[in-house]
Amino acid sequence: MRKRIALAFSLLVILNLNAVHAQVITGDSIFESLSSEAGNPLRGRAIVASRQTGLCLLCHSGPFPEERFQGNLAPELKASVARLSAPQLRARIVNAAHFNPQTIMPAYYQTGHLNRVAPKFVGQTILNGQEIEDVVAFLMTLNNQN
Repeated sequence: MRKRIALAFSLLVILNLNAVHAQVITGDSIFESLSSEAGNPLRGRAIVASRQTGLCLLCHSGPFPEERFQGNLAPELKASVARLSAPQLRARIVNAAHFNPQTIMPAYYQTGHLNRVAPKFVGQTILNGQEIEDVVAFLMTLNNQN
C-alpha cells in the first residue's frame, strides 16, 4: 500500500512540474509573458510556417512565398493581426475559444477542457510558453510592415 501511495505521489509531482500554469485573460489580453525569455521573431516564423509544429498554414495564409498550399479557412495572418496588440495575440493563441466558442483554432497553451485528445497527448500543450512568445514576436513584425 505504501508503494502505491509513494508511486501516486511521485506521479503527481512529475505531472505538476510539467503543468501549464493558468493564464489570466484580462479583458481581451494576457499581459504576462509565458516565458522568461523575449520572443524571437525568426523562431516564431519557423513555428508558424511549420507543418509539424504550429500548423498555422493549414487554415491561414501569410507572407511565406516558399510554402505551397496555404490555408483559406481563416483570415490571412497579416489581416488577422493588424488590429491586435501582443497581449491580445497571446490570449488568442493560448485559447481562441475564449473569444469565439465556435472557432476551429486550437488552444495552443491549454491542457484542460479539450475535446478528442489522443491519450498520449493528454496534459500536454501544443506549443510551450517560449514558442508562443516567439510566434507573438513574429506576428508583431507583420503589424510593423507597411
